[in-house]
Amino acid sequence: MDLIRYRKFYYFFSGFLVLVSVLSLLVFGLNFGIDFTGGSLLEVEYKETRPENQNIKESIRGLELGDVVLQPTGERGLLIRLKELDEATHQKILDALGREKIEEKRFDSIGPVIGKELQEKAQKAVLFVLVAIVLYIAWAFRHVSKPVSSFRYGFIALVALFHDILITAGIFSILGHFLNFEIGIPFVAAILTILGYSVNDTIVVFDRIRENLTKHTGEFRDTVAKSIRETLVRSFNTSLTTLFVLTAIFFLGGETIRYFVLTLIIGIVIGTYSSIFLASPLLVSLKRKLPFGI
Repeated sequence: MDLIRYRKFYYFFSGFLVLVSVLSLLVFGLNFGIDFTGGSLLEVEYKETRPENQNIKESIRGLELGDVVLQPTGERGLLIRLKELDEATHQKILDALGREKIEEKRFDSIGPVIGKELQEKAQKAVLFVLVAIVLYIAWAFRHVSKPVSSFRYGFIALVALFHDILITAGIFSILGHFLNFEIGIPFVAAILTILGYSVNDTIVVFDRIRENLTKHTGEFRDTVAKSIRETLVRSFNTSLTTLFVLTAIFFLGGETIRYFVLTLIIGIVIGTYSSIFLASPLLVSLKRKLPFGI
């Protein structure tokens, strides 16, 4: 099986996904949660039957809370998203809902200044990880200079990582627009996890290419194809076993980690695809010198 032969199809497929993701991000944007925008999140669970949303809104209408978003969770749970609250208003909401009827699960209140600071730190964290990954790969492959330089491996790994981030963010942009999925700190943690997982998968293939380059003197294209075949089953098995666990957590775990787990599932699927069908074929396609002599 020669996967390199069909690399143009992989490039077209990846390009299509990236294009759709970029358009979605430009048109819909990301639906940021209170971690980034500021506001309050109250999660409660009714001891008996959960009332209709309209009845719940009627019970808290007199508190003048502004725009309130109610999101039922499970059979009796409820997430209430609203403006930043002080503790006194928080207690009034619990009284209005009926303390004897509910159990409070969590209450988070974040000001807009803190939200903006978290957003900036999240961007810096992702950028730092990307730069560190490229430098590490370049250093790890420093003894591999032919037929491509060590920095070429790092550059292509970076392309694959941007591919994974853009598509994952694009999917969440669509989910946020149509299903009101929100982006919070758990999403950033999941993205950083995906970056580590994806680059690990990519390095496994690259490392096999490095080993085969020292053993075989044939065409570089053939060496890359051979390396992909040798690592294909291991990459798929590793990803599948991880996805089995994540799928179980997604359906059986709590509501609070569902978005985090969903991000990991999407990212691992995209990351596994890019490691096998994008990163290694790009080594073959980009044998000519890249800008800055890479």
